[in-house]
Amino acid sequence: MTKRTSSPFRFDIVGSFLRPEELKSARADFEAGELTQTALTKIEDAAIIDLIHKQEKIGLKAVTDGEFRRSWWHLDFFWGLQGVEFFVPEHGYFFHGEETRPGTVIVTGKISGEKHPFVEHFKFTRAHTSEGIEVKQTIPAPAQILVELLRPDVLPKVRQVYPDNESLIEDIVTAYRQVIADLYAAGARTIQLDDCTWGVLVAPLPAGFISEDEKPEKVVRQELAQLYLEINNAVLVDQPEDLTLNTHVCRGNYHSTWAASGGYEDVVEPLFTDEQVDAYYLEYDSERSGGFEPLAKVTGAKKVVLGLITSKDGKLEAREQVIARIHEAAQYLPLDRLYLSPQCGFASTEEGNILTEEQQWKKIALIKEIAEEVWKD
Repeated sequence: MTKRTSSPFRFDIVGSFLRPEELKSARADFEAGELTQTALTKIEDAAIIDLIHKQEKIGLKAVTDGEFRRSWWHLDFFWGLQGVEFFVPEHGYFFHGEETRPGTVIVTGKISGEKHPFVEHFKFTRAHTSEGIEVKQTIPAPAQILVELLRPDVLPKVRQVYPDNESLIEDIVTAYRQVIADLYAAGARTIQLDDCTWGVLVAPLPAGFISEDEKPEKVVRQELAQLYLEINNAVLVDQPEDLTLNTHVCRGNYHSTWAASGGYEDVVEPLFTDEQVDAYYLEYDSERSGGFEPLAKVTGAKKVVLGLITSKDGKLEAREQVIARIHEAAQYLPLDRLYLSPQCGFASTEEGNILTEEQQWKKIALIKEIAEEVWKD
Protein backbone atom coordinates (compact mmCIF):
# COMPACT_ATOMS: atom_id res chain seq x y z
CA MET A 1 0.00 0.00 0.00
CA THR A 2 1.17 3.54 -0.78
CA LYS A 3 1.88 5.54 2.37
CA ARG A 4 0.21 8.95 2.23
CA THR A 5 1.96 12.21 3.10
CA SER A 6 -1.03 14.48 2.34
CA SER A 7 -4.81 14.26 2.50
CA PRO A 8 -6.59 12.02 2.28
CA PHE A 9 -5.06 9.79 4.92
CA ARG A 10 -6.20 6.22 5.52
CA PHE A 11 -8.25 7.35 8.53
CA ASP A 12 -9.50 10.87 8.14
CA ILE A 13 -12.17 13.40 9.05
CA VAL A 14 -14.38 15.70 7.02
CA GLY A 15 -13.85 18.87 9.04
CA SER A 16 -16.29 20.08 11.68
CA PHE A 17 -16.47 19.05 15.35
CA LEU A 18 -19.07 19.50 18.08
CA ARG A 19 -18.72 22.92 19.72
CA PRO A 20 -17.86 22.85 23.44
CA GLU A 21 -20.61 24.24 25.65
CA GLU A 22 -18.41 27.17 26.71
CA LEU A 23 -18.05 28.19 23.06
CA LYS A 24 -21.78 27.84 22.39
CA SER A 25 -22.57 30.00 25.42
CA ALA A 26 -20.01 32.60 24.39
CA ARG A 27 -21.44 32.86 20.89
CA ALA A 28 -24.95 33.25 22.29
CA ASP A 29 -23.71 36.01 24.62
CA PHE A 30 -21.97 37.70 21.69
CA GLU A 31 -25.14 37.60 19.57
CA ALA A 32 -27.06 39.10 22.53
CA GLY A 33 -24.56 41.94 22.79
CA GLU A 34 -23.28 40.73 26.15
CA LEU A 35 -19.78 39.75 24.96
CA THR A 36 -17.28 41.68 22.86
CA GLN A 37 -15.69 40.33 19.69
CA THR A 38 -12.31 40.35 21.45
CA ALA A 39 -13.65 38.24 24.30
CA LEU A 40 -15.37 35.82 21.91
CA THR A 41 -12.18 35.43 19.86
CA LYS A 42 -10.21 34.61 23.00
CA ILE A 43 -12.65 31.81 23.85
CA GLU A 44 -12.58 30.55 20.25
CA ASP A 45 -8.77 30.53 20.31
CA ALA A 46 -8.64 28.44 23.47
CA ALA A 47 -11.25 25.98 22.17
CA ILE A 48 -9.41 25.55 18.86
CA ILE A 49 -6.04 24.96 20.54
CA ASP A 50 -7.64 22.31 22.77
CA LEU A 51 -9.28 20.69 19.71
CA ILE A 52 -5.97 20.58 17.83
CA HIS A 53 -4.34 18.79 20.76
CA LYS A 54 -7.18 16.24 20.89
CA GLN A 55 -6.94 15.57 17.15
CA GLU A 56 -3.19 15.08 17.34
CA LYS A 57 -3.48 12.86 20.43
CA ILE A 58 -5.93 10.50 18.72
CA GLY A 59 -3.53 10.16 15.80
CA LEU A 60 -5.01 12.24 12.99
CA LYS A 61 -2.45 13.28 10.38
CA ALA A 62 -4.62 16.15 9.13
CA VAL A 63 -6.44 18.46 11.54
CA THR A 64 -8.88 21.35 11.24
CA ASP A 65 -10.05 24.17 13.50
CA GLY A 66 -13.33 22.28 13.80
CA GLU A 67 -15.03 25.24 12.07
CA PHE A 68 -15.30 26.68 15.59
CA ARG A 69 -15.34 30.28 14.34
CA ARG A 70 -18.31 29.62 12.08
CA SER A 71 -22.03 29.46 12.62
CA TRP A 72 -22.63 27.72 9.27
CA TRP A 73 -20.31 25.50 7.24
CA HIS A 74 -20.89 27.62 4.13
CA LEU A 75 -22.53 30.99 4.83
CA ASP A 76 -19.65 32.32 6.97
CA PHE A 77 -17.29 31.82 4.04
CA PHE A 78 -19.69 33.53 1.66
CA TRP A 79 -20.09 36.67 3.73
CA GLY A 80 -16.33 36.77 4.20
CA LEU A 81 -16.13 37.71 0.52
CA GLN A 82 -16.28 41.36 -0.46
CA GLY A 83 -19.71 42.36 -1.77
CA VAL A 84 -21.60 39.61 0.10
CA GLU A 85 -23.60 40.05 3.31
CA PHE A 86 -25.64 37.85 5.65
CA PHE A 87 -29.41 37.96 5.20
CA VAL A 88 -32.28 36.43 7.16
CA PRO A 89 -34.93 35.01 4.78
CA GLU A 90 -38.47 34.03 5.65
CA HIS A 91 -37.60 30.33 5.89
CA GLY A 92 -34.58 28.16 6.61
CA TYR A 93 -33.53 25.16 4.55
CA PHE A 94 -36.03 22.30 4.55
CA PHE A 95 -34.51 19.07 5.83
CA HIS A 96 -36.13 15.70 6.49
CA GLY A 97 -38.43 16.41 9.42
CA GLU A 98 -36.87 19.74 10.36
CA GLU A 99 -36.50 23.28 9.07
CA THR A 100 -33.17 24.93 9.85
CA ARG A 101 -32.91 28.35 11.41
CA PRO A 102 -33.15 30.94 8.62
CA GLY A 103 -30.01 32.28 6.99
CA THR A 104 -28.62 33.06 3.54
CA VAL A 105 -26.55 35.75 1.82
CA ILE A 106 -27.23 38.59 -0.59
CA VAL A 107 -25.04 40.58 -2.95
CA THR A 108 -24.47 44.23 -2.07
CA GLY A 109 -21.66 44.98 -4.53
CA LYS A 110 -19.12 43.39 -6.84
CA ILE A 111 -17.85 40.10 -5.38
CA SER A 112 -14.12 39.77 -4.71
CA GLY A 113 -11.87 37.70 -2.48
CA GLU A 114 -9.39 40.12 -0.90
CA LYS A 115 -8.66 39.92 2.85
CA HIS A 116 -10.89 36.95 3.52
CA PRO A 117 -11.03 36.24 7.29
CA PHE A 118 -10.50 32.51 6.74
CA VAL A 119 -6.87 33.24 5.81
CA GLU A 120 -6.14 34.56 9.31
CA HIS A 121 -8.11 31.66 10.78
CA PHE A 122 -5.86 29.26 8.91
CA LYS A 123 -2.72 31.03 10.10
CA PHE A 124 -3.84 30.67 13.72
CA THR A 125 -4.51 26.94 13.35
CA ARG A 126 -1.22 26.36 11.54
CA ALA A 127 0.69 28.23 14.26
CA HIS A 128 -0.69 25.92 16.96
CA THR A 129 -0.37 22.61 15.10
CA SER A 130 2.67 20.37 15.53
CA GLU A 131 5.30 20.10 12.81
CA GLY A 132 4.52 17.29 10.41
CA ILE A 133 0.75 17.47 10.98
CA GLU A 134 -1.27 18.81 8.08
CA VAL A 135 -3.81 21.60 8.54
CA LYS A 136 -6.76 21.07 6.21
CA GLN A 137 -8.76 24.16 5.27
CA THR A 138 -12.41 23.50 4.43
CA ILE A 139 -14.43 25.93 2.30
CA PRO A 140 -17.74 25.55 0.44
CA ALA A 141 -17.45 24.79 -3.26
CA PRO A 142 -17.89 27.60 -5.82
CA ALA A 143 -21.04 25.88 -7.10
CA GLN A 144 -22.48 26.21 -3.61
CA ILE A 145 -22.47 30.01 -3.57
CA LEU A 146 -23.84 30.09 -7.10
CA VAL A 147 -26.81 27.97 -6.02
CA GLU A 148 -27.31 30.20 -2.98
CA LEU A 149 -27.31 33.38 -5.05
CA LEU A 150 -29.70 31.96 -7.64
CA ARG A 151 -32.37 31.22 -5.02
CA PRO A 152 -35.68 32.82 -6.04
CA ASP A 153 -35.78 34.90 -2.84
CA VAL A 154 -32.18 36.10 -3.28
CA LEU A 155 -31.91 36.53 -7.06
CA PRO A 156 -33.63 39.95 -7.27
CA LYS A 157 -30.89 41.42 -5.04
CA VAL A 158 -28.21 39.73 -7.16
CA ARG A 159 -29.65 41.14 -10.38
CA GLN A 160 -29.23 44.68 -9.03
CA VAL A 161 -25.47 44.10 -9.27
CA TYR A 162 -25.18 41.31 -11.85
CA PRO A 163 -27.58 41.47 -14.79
CA ASP A 164 -26.59 38.00 -16.01
CA ASN A 165 -25.13 34.74 -14.70
CA GLU A 166 -21.98 35.02 -16.82
CA SER A 167 -20.69 38.10 -15.04
CA LEU A 168 -21.70 36.66 -11.66
CA ILE A 169 -19.83 33.41 -12.30
CA GLU A 170 -16.77 35.27 -13.54
CA ASP A 171 -16.50 37.26 -10.31
CA ILE A 172 -17.16 34.20 -8.12
CA VAL A 173 -14.34 32.33 -9.83
CA THR A 174 -11.96 35.28 -9.51
CA ALA A 175 -12.84 35.71 -5.83
CA TYR A 176 -12.31 32.02 -5.05
CA ARG A 177 -8.99 31.95 -6.83
CA GLN A 178 -7.90 34.98 -4.81
CA VAL A 179 -8.82 33.32 -1.50
CA ILE A 180 -7.09 30.09 -2.47
CA ALA A 181 -3.97 32.01 -3.53
CA ASP A 182 -3.94 33.83 -0.19
CA LEU A 183 -4.39 30.58 1.73
CA TYR A 184 -1.57 29.02 -0.26
CA ALA A 185 0.69 31.99 0.47
CA ALA A 186 -0.15 31.50 4.18
CA GLY A 187 1.05 27.89 3.97
CA ALA A 188 -2.11 25.93 3.15
CA ARG A 189 -1.36 22.84 1.07
CA THR A 190 -4.69 21.04 1.40
CA ILE A 191 -8.02 22.68 0.68
CA GLN A 192 -11.32 20.81 0.72
CA LEU A 193 -14.35 22.06 -1.22
CA ASP A 194 -17.53 21.04 0.61
CA ASP A 195 -20.32 20.62 -1.89
CA CYS A 196 -24.03 19.87 -1.39
CA THR A 197 -24.94 20.78 -4.97
CA TRP A 198 -24.30 17.23 -6.19
CA GLY A 199 -26.29 15.94 -3.23
CA VAL A 200 -29.28 17.91 -4.48
CA LEU A 201 -28.87 16.48 -7.98
CA VAL A 202 -29.06 12.86 -6.82
CA ALA A 203 -32.59 13.47 -5.51
CA PRO A 204 -35.81 14.67 -7.16
CA LEU A 205 -35.18 18.34 -7.89
CA PRO A 206 -36.94 20.93 -5.69
CA ALA A 207 -39.48 23.16 -7.42
CA GLY A 208 -37.10 26.13 -7.55
CA PHE A 209 -34.63 24.16 -9.65
CA ILE A 210 -37.03 23.43 -12.50
CA SER A 211 -36.73 26.06 -15.21
CA GLU A 212 -39.69 28.14 -16.33
CA ASP A 213 -39.54 26.81 -19.89
CA GLU A 214 -40.73 23.43 -18.59
CA LYS A 215 -37.74 21.36 -19.67
CA PRO A 216 -37.86 17.74 -18.51
CA GLU A 217 -36.25 17.21 -15.11
CA LYS A 218 -33.57 14.95 -16.63
CA VAL A 219 -32.48 17.74 -18.97
CA VAL A 220 -32.46 20.30 -16.14
CA ARG A 221 -30.37 17.90 -14.04
CA GLN A 222 -27.83 17.49 -16.84
CA GLU A 223 -27.62 21.25 -17.42
CA LEU A 224 -27.13 21.97 -13.72
CA ALA A 225 -24.46 19.26 -13.44
CA GLN A 226 -22.54 20.84 -16.28
CA LEU A 227 -22.90 24.30 -14.73
CA TYR A 228 -21.64 23.10 -11.33
CA LEU A 229 -18.74 21.27 -12.97
CA GLU A 230 -17.69 24.30 -14.99
CA ILE A 231 -17.65 26.77 -12.10
CA ASN A 232 -15.82 24.32 -9.81
CA ASN A 233 -13.24 23.40 -12.43
CA ALA A 234 -12.64 27.05 -13.29
CA VAL A 235 -11.38 27.41 -9.71
CA LEU A 236 -9.61 24.04 -9.52
CA VAL A 237 -7.50 24.22 -12.69
CA ASP A 238 -4.00 25.71 -12.95
CA GLN A 239 -3.35 25.64 -9.22
CA PRO A 240 0.14 24.99 -7.73
CA GLU A 241 1.32 21.40 -8.16
CA ASP A 242 1.90 20.96 -4.41
CA LEU A 243 -1.62 22.11 -3.51
CA THR A 244 -4.01 19.22 -2.82
CA LEU A 245 -7.62 20.02 -3.71
CA ASN A 246 -10.27 17.58 -2.51
CA THR A 247 -14.04 17.71 -2.34
CA HIS A 248 -16.71 16.44 0.05
CA VAL A 249 -20.11 15.56 -1.44
CA CYS A 250 -22.98 15.85 1.02
CA ARG A 251 -26.74 15.32 1.06
CA GLY A 252 -27.25 17.68 3.98
CA ASN A 253 -26.18 17.54 7.62
CA TYR A 254 -28.12 19.63 10.13
CA HIS A 255 -28.88 18.59 13.71
CA SER A 256 -28.59 14.92 12.64
CA THR A 257 -31.10 15.36 9.81
CA TRP A 258 -30.60 15.15 6.05
CA ALA A 259 -31.92 16.98 3.00
CA ALA A 260 -31.62 14.61 0.03
CA SER A 261 -31.59 10.92 -0.78
CA GLY A 262 -30.26 9.05 -3.80
CA GLY A 263 -27.28 7.13 -5.16
CA TYR A 264 -24.44 8.62 -7.19
CA GLU A 265 -25.58 7.18 -10.52
CA ASP A 266 -27.14 10.40 -11.79
CA VAL A 267 -24.00 12.46 -11.14
CA VAL A 268 -21.24 9.97 -12.01
CA GLU A 269 -20.77 11.95 -15.19
CA PRO A 270 -19.43 14.59 -14.82
CA LEU A 271 -18.64 14.49 -11.07
CA PHE A 272 -16.48 11.34 -10.97
CA THR A 273 -15.24 11.62 -14.53
CA ASP A 274 -14.43 15.29 -15.03
CA GLU A 275 -14.14 17.26 -11.78
CA GLN A 276 -10.47 18.16 -11.34
CA VAL A 277 -10.00 17.14 -7.72
CA ASP A 278 -7.48 14.83 -6.09
CA ALA A 279 -10.01 12.99 -3.91
CA TYR A 280 -13.71 12.66 -3.13
CA TYR A 281 -15.02 12.38 0.44
CA LEU A 282 -18.30 10.52 -0.11
CA GLU A 283 -21.32 9.77 2.07
CA TYR A 284 -21.85 6.05 2.43
CA ASP A 285 -23.31 5.70 5.91
CA SER A 286 -26.83 4.67 4.91
CA GLU A 287 -28.98 3.30 2.11
CA ARG A 288 -29.66 6.90 1.05
CA SER A 289 -26.27 6.94 -0.70
CA GLY A 290 -26.86 3.87 -2.85
CA GLY A 291 -24.27 1.26 -3.83
CA PHE A 292 -20.56 1.35 -4.65
CA GLU A 293 -20.97 0.60 -8.37
CA PRO A 294 -20.50 4.26 -9.43
CA LEU A 295 -16.96 4.18 -7.99
CA ALA A 296 -15.88 2.25 -11.07
CA LYS A 297 -16.27 5.50 -13.02
CA VAL A 298 -13.79 7.51 -10.89
CA THR A 299 -11.15 8.51 -13.41
CA GLY A 300 -7.37 8.73 -13.37
CA ALA A 301 -5.60 8.30 -10.04
CA LYS A 302 -8.28 10.11 -8.05
CA LYS A 303 -8.99 8.74 -4.60
CA VAL A 304 -12.19 8.07 -2.68
CA VAL A 305 -12.71 8.47 1.06
CA LEU A 306 -15.54 6.20 2.13
CA GLY A 307 -17.80 7.91 4.64
CA LEU A 308 -18.97 4.65 6.20
CA ILE A 309 -19.11 5.90 9.79
CA THR A 310 -22.10 8.14 10.47
CA SER A 311 -21.67 11.44 12.30
CA LYS A 312 -25.44 11.71 12.80
CA ASP A 313 -25.68 9.54 15.93
CA GLY A 314 -23.43 8.17 18.62
CA LYS A 315 -23.98 4.44 18.11
CA LEU A 316 -20.73 2.75 17.07
CA GLU A 317 -20.83 0.80 13.84
CA ALA A 318 -20.02 -2.92 13.84
CA ARG A 319 -16.33 -3.14 12.99
CA GLU A 320 -16.57 -6.26 10.82
CA GLN A 321 -19.47 -4.83 8.82
CA VAL A 322 -17.47 -1.70 8.02
CA ILE A 323 -14.49 -3.80 6.95
CA ALA A 324 -16.74 -5.90 4.72
CA ARG A 325 -18.13 -2.77 3.07
CA ILE A 326 -14.61 -1.45 2.39
CA HIS A 327 -13.77 -4.68 0.59
CA GLU A 328 -17.07 -4.49 -1.28
CA ALA A 329 -16.11 -0.99 -2.50
CA ALA A 330 -12.71 -2.37 -3.53
CA GLN A 331 -14.48 -4.44 -6.17
CA TYR A 332 -15.00 -1.18 -8.07
CA LEU A 333 -11.96 0.91 -7.11
CA PRO A 334 -8.58 -0.53 -6.00
CA LEU A 335 -8.13 -0.74 -2.25
CA ASP A 336 -5.02 1.42 -2.47
CA ARG A 337 -7.21 4.31 -3.70
CA LEU A 338 -9.73 3.96 -0.85
CA TYR A 339 -9.71 5.65 2.56
CA LEU A 340 -12.06 5.90 5.56
CA SER A 341 -13.80 8.77 7.36
CA PRO A 342 -17.15 9.83 8.86
CA GLN A 343 -19.76 10.57 6.20
CA CYS A 344 -19.75 14.27 7.16
CA GLY A 345 -18.64 16.63 9.89
CA PHE A 346 -20.03 16.34 13.40
CA ALA A 347 -21.37 19.90 13.41
CA SER A 348 -21.97 21.43 9.99
CA THR A 349 -23.64 24.24 11.89
CA GLU A 350 -23.02 25.37 15.45
CA GLU A 351 -26.06 23.37 16.67
CA GLY A 352 -24.14 20.17 16.03
CA ASN A 353 -25.45 16.67 15.55
CA ILE A 354 -27.19 14.70 18.29
CA LEU A 355 -24.34 12.83 19.96
CA THR A 356 -21.86 13.59 22.73
CA GLU A 357 -18.24 14.69 22.42
CA GLU A 358 -17.21 11.36 23.94
CA GLN A 359 -19.15 9.51 21.24
CA GLN A 360 -17.59 11.75 18.59
CA TRP A 361 -14.06 10.75 19.64
CA LYS A 362 -15.01 7.08 19.90
CA LYS A 363 -16.17 7.24 16.29
CA ILE A 364 -12.79 8.60 15.22
CA ALA A 365 -10.96 5.98 17.28
CA LEU A 366 -13.01 3.27 15.53
CA ILE A 367 -12.10 4.70 12.11
CA LYS A 368 -8.41 4.60 13.07
CA GLU A 369 -8.64 1.03 14.34
CA ILE A 370 -10.39 -0.19 11.19
CA ALA A 371 -8.06 1.64 8.82
CA GLU A 372 -4.95 0.26 10.50
CA GLU A 373 -6.31 -3.27 10.14
CA VAL A 374 -7.43 -2.93 6.54
CA TRP A 375 -4.50 -1.03 5.05
CA LYS A 376 -1.68 -1.75 7.51
CA ASP A 377 0.16 1.40 6.47
